[in-house]
Amino acid sequence: MHSFSRRLLAAVSLSTVVAVAGTACSSGSGGTDTKGAGSGTYTIWDPYPQFDRTSAWAKLLDDCGTKAGVKIKRTAFDTSDLANKVLLAAQQDNSADVLIVDNPVVSTLAEAGVLTTTDDTGLDTSKVDPNLLAAGQSGGKTYGTPIGANTLALYYNKEVLKAAGVDIASVRDWKSLTAALAKVKKAGKKGITFSAIGTEEGSFQFLPWLWGSGAKLTELDSPEGASALKLWTDWLKEGYAPNSVLNNTQTTSWQEFASGDYAFAENGTWQLAGAKKAGFDYGVLPVPGASGGNAAAPTGGEFVTVPVQGDTGRYATSQKLVSCLTSADNLYDTDTTLSYVAPTGEVQDKQAAANAELKPWIDAVKAAKGRTSDDLGTKYPKISEQMWKAVQAALSGSKSPKDALAAAQDAVR
Repeated sequence: MHSFSRRLLAAVSLSTVVAVAGTACSSGSGGTDTKGAGSGTYTIWDPYPQFDRTSAWAKLLDDCGTKAGVKIKRTAFDTSDLANKVLLAAQQDNSADVLIVDNPVVSTLAEAGVLTTTDDTGLDTSKVDPNLLAAGQSGGKTYGTPIGANTLALYYNKEVLKAAGVDIASVRDWKSLTAALAKVKKAGKKGITFSAIGTEEGSFQFLPWLWGSGAKLTELDSPEGASALKLWTDWLKEGYAPNSVLNNTQTTSWQEFASGDYAFAENGTWQLAGAKKAGFDYGVLPVPGASGGNAAAPTGGEFVTVPVQGDTGRYATSQKLVSCLTSADNLYDTDTTLSYVAPTGEVQDKQAAANAELKPWIDAVKAAKGRTSDDLGTKYPKISEQMWKAVQAALSGSKSPKDALAAAQDAVR
């Protein structure tokens, strides 16, 4: 018991982990209910306060409860508050029965001893894409299952590219993308916008380029990593990307692209609705790797997990609830509502058949990678903070890409 308490206290102190949550998902404000009394009531905590009790999501929770023979007491929290609420509830032995949490936080809660494993609950994850499931794995064990995923890709303005004489089919790697940006600038238009702000959003947007270079998060100062940061700094020097990227969030970066002046913008599935309202013809291209192919982009989205309970007899019903929420039929409806790509091939195929615009996003998700994958767990926030500081230093010109990443790696060590 004492070691469990120490793990919890250590996890609560990891305030930077909470900053990781919510980079690529919705947030809002929610209430703070306590666990429902009685074995016939099961509590579910989620990060979707935008959905009230009349929403399809709330009705799905109730339906799954009815099928499991229990009543559901649901509480929605702001994403940035949820992790700390969960840790404190665990200290008080008052955990929810089912918890839906942003994927980078799963390893933190797992290492704190807050979550059960899929072996504990008998949850079947065999149909989930391995690259998405990896975000919920730590120490060789799996904690929950993804409800859906979003990621990053390149939106492009077809009118701007046409005026610049750029065939999007020619953009296959970094060299051809940079050549396209040069043509766009020569034609009097703007090249590419993204978010390089000194927060998790900046790291989130830099990761496809870092991974696309062949670099690893554990070796930020590798030649490959330096080449990724040099790509960005060169774009700023040549005027292919604006200096505003240093302060851009993903929202302000999107607003720049929505103006219609830019050829490309790095952004996520959550901007699809905004893209349709932008008033110009657009397309989507997975972020290219340095030498071609699709770069791994980081995954956003949540995991459905079962917290540790003093009464282990509750796990069987909790498992039924999770299985219901993540069944093929329910995943399709839920992921459509959340603008997520489903975590299974079966449902992804159904999504693509219903909406051809999702095809490039499905391809991007298939190549995507969890930020805490490779067993990084709670090491990731520390690495990420040094990475965004390096990006800021290089783009502002205070350090070369090589020196900035060397300093970052030293700080991580």
